[in-house]
Amino acid sequence: MTAFRYRRAALALTAAAVLPLTLTACGGDDSSSDAAADKSSSSAPAEEKSSAPAEGTPADGPFGPACATVPKDGAGSFDGMAQDPVATAASNNPALSTLVTAVKKAGLVDTLNNAENITVFAPTNDAFAKIPKADLDKVLADKEMLTNILTYHVVGEKLSPTQLENGTYDTLQKSSLTTKGSGENYTVNDTSKVVCGNVPTANATVYIVDTVLMPKS
Repeated sequence: MTAFRYRRAALALTAAAVLPLTLTACGGDDSSSDAAADKSSSSAPAEEKSSAPAEGTPADGPFGPACATVPKDGAGSFDGMAQDPVATAASNNPALSTLVTAVKKAGLVDTLNNAENITVFAPTNDAFAKIPKADLDKVLADKEMLTNILTYHVVGEKLSPTQLENGTYDTLQKSSLTTKGSGENYTVNDTSKVVCGNVPTANATVYIVDTVLMPKS
């Protein structure tokens, strides 16, 4: 009987010794799992952040608020414009109808269509509407003045958005224009904003602007 009590006491002591070790082991596993989970959750946002484009990075394709008005398909779409020389491409964009009329009156359709690797800063209809009607009519009726203004909007090389960040370029009119900006925000001569830029045509890159540019000389 006494021996039996000794054995029960020994078993109780053994259980008391083993139990804390078991609990410690379990607690260690939980803390390791929690640490791994915390590490995993903290690393996820970092991956998302690294995949976002850097602010101020020039766009690879067409950009700007007015690009939303460009037709999704057909000759006036970005894909359609890329197939035609610049004057023809512009004629398929309803927002550039005043410019196209001016180009035709100046007799510059063939000049622009046959040029190679040029950049055209193309004023929208709203840009021309900023000019008082009497003044605009006078310009449209004066071929020499009109040619002077229109050729000032053309640079004899293709300009990428990066080149617009801080540049000065000679125009076909023989005087220069300046460009500034970054990312998707650019201005020409500090007054005319690019509203849809980096639009490809068969022979030119087009930057649609919200103000008509006036030659410096």
